[in-house]
Amino acid sequence: MAVGSDERTHVTDAVVDHLRGVGIDVELHGPLDDQPLDWVDVGRAVGERVASGACQQGVLFCWTGTGVSIAANKVAGVRAALCADAETAKGARRWNDANVLAMSLRSTPEAVAKEIVNAWLETGPDDAEQSTIAKVEAPTLPSPASGGG
Repeated sequence: MAVGSDERTHVTDAVVDHLRGVGIDVELHGPLDDQPLDWVDVGRAVGERVASGACQQGVLFCWTGTGVSIAANKVAGVRAALCADAETAKGARRWNDANVLAMSLRSTPEAVAKEIVNAWLETGPDDAEQSTIAKVEAPTLPSPASGGG
C-alpha cells in the first residue's frame, strides 16, 4: 500500500503503524519518507504507484484531504475517495471500488483514522455495482442521453 502525506503527524504515524500491524506492506511517500513534497506531488506519486499496479491501493493525507484526493484523481485509473468516517469508507469501496483513501489531518482523530482504514480494508466492491464502476473507469463518463445512466 502506498501511503503519502504532505506532513508527518501522529495520525500519519498511527495509520502507518496500524497498516503494518495488520500485515500490510507499506511504501511511504513525501515527508513520511523524508521527501519534502507538497500535497500535489504526494497525491500524484501515490496515484501513479496505484495506477501502475506497483501498489494495490493507496492512503493519502493533507490538511483537509481534498487536495491530495484531487491530485490523485488526476492520474488515470485512480478512484480516490475522501473519507471522514468508516461508513463513507465502506461505501467508497463497495459502490465505487475506490483504490485510494484520502483523509484530513485537521479533522481525523487517530482512533477514527484507524476505524476508517479498517472499514476500507474489510470492504470490497459489490458485484452488483460492476456496470456502474465500469462507467466511472471509462476515460470519459457517458452522458445520460446516450443510455449511460
